[in-house]
Amino acid sequence: MVAPELISPRSPRVSAARRLGKRNFRGKERLFLAEGPQAVREAAAHGGLVEMFTTVEAAERYADIIGEARAAGSRVHLADESVIAEISTTVTPQGLVGVCRFLDTPFEEILAARPRLVAVLAHVRDPGNAGTVLRCADAAGAEAVILTDASVDLYNPKAVRASVGSLFHLPVAVGVPVEQAVAGLKEAGVRILAADGAGEHDLDDELDRGTMGTPTAWIFGNEAWGLPEETRALADAVVRVPIHGKAESLNLATAAAVCLYASARAQRAEGGCRS
Repeated sequence: MVAPELISPRSPRVSAARRLGKRNFRGKERLFLAEGPQAVREAAAHGGLVEMFTTVEAAERYADIIGEARAAGSRVHLADESVIAEISTTVTPQGLVGVCRFLDTPFEEILAARPRLVAVLAHVRDPGNAGTVLRCADAAGAEAVILTDASVDLYNPKAVRASVGSLFHLPVAVGVPVEQAVAGLKEAGVRILAADGAGEHDLDDELDRGTMGTPTAWIFGNEAWGLPEETRALADAVVRVPIHGKAESLNLATAAAVCLYASARAQRAEGGCRS
């Protein structure tokens, strides 16, 4: 068996990677960590992977990922398990940790692409929720995700893990004030819907009226207190997901999935697909 080349958690390269667990270092270096085979595979496939740390066992198990990383020009380091544990932010590391370059897209580029389905995360503070909503947007076929300046860091390790690789699939703009996001999207011909459990419009009614097929951006708010009134006022309509059973409410990620898929289905209705 090949011996690991990095055996000391205190080596300079390991220390540099470990610091990326902190937001200020990520911002300074414009680099972040992606952990596990799925995230590292997607990073390598989409040009975001700079270097990778892997145990010997993981390198043998995921030889295809190692090959993709090297083919993409990324440095691959065989590391001792103690090194991986030092870099990893999870309780049970999977043996693969990638260092990736920032990949957020300027908001102006998103507008120039004339998106038809967008998720706007306003005041979302939980990184797991942010990553899961991003994953839902990817699955529903959204063209972009926007994180406002009041939302969590896109590159928080929990957000990256929760996106399960979707972070590398679609354009994401970060740090955009919600007023700027709404104004720009409206100017681009996008209808703005705010998702809120106390909304005056019912999602089922919107679907029945045939109003959901136009280009749409959904605004999703804070996990605990939803959307502030000033953000609700920016929307063309405030829409609630109907609760047909006895549940009190839906969590943020579940409600986002329902809303995004409702729009995706409506936009695909005529002729079976979107243009």
